[in-house]
Amino acid sequence: VIIWNGSAQSIEPLKNKTQVQADQTVTLSCKYSGNSYGDNLHWYRQYPGSRPEFLLMISASAGKNKIHATPKFERLDADVNEGDKKVDLIISSAAVSDSALYYCALQPTVTGNPPNTVLKVFI
Repeated sequence: VIIWNGSAQSIEPLKNKTQVQADQTVTLSCKYSGNSYGDNLHWYRQYPGSRPEFLLMISASAGKNKIHATPKFERLDADVNEGDKKVDLIISSAAVSDSALYYCALQPTVTGNPPNTVLKVFI
């Protein structure tokens, strides 16, 4: 549980492991709880032996504003379903190089989030 803007919130993946074929579209989903309106939901990727890298951030508010990493990862996008309190990372045309650990986070760092925010992707 994370204290953020004075409200208790949590985030966790709907699945811990995903395996797909190359060139498929992959959707990684996390469910969040608490008062998230206006909060920013972050996605990170980590390759073995490397530190997590920021992929993108999406606002949970109605505008669903996005901030992408620089340079932008062109095959990555995100969406938020406020009703279901779900945030998705969408990887189009998945490649072997997309095989990694993916983190969903409520803060602009993965260090403040519990280990159950990790999704493993194998392509």
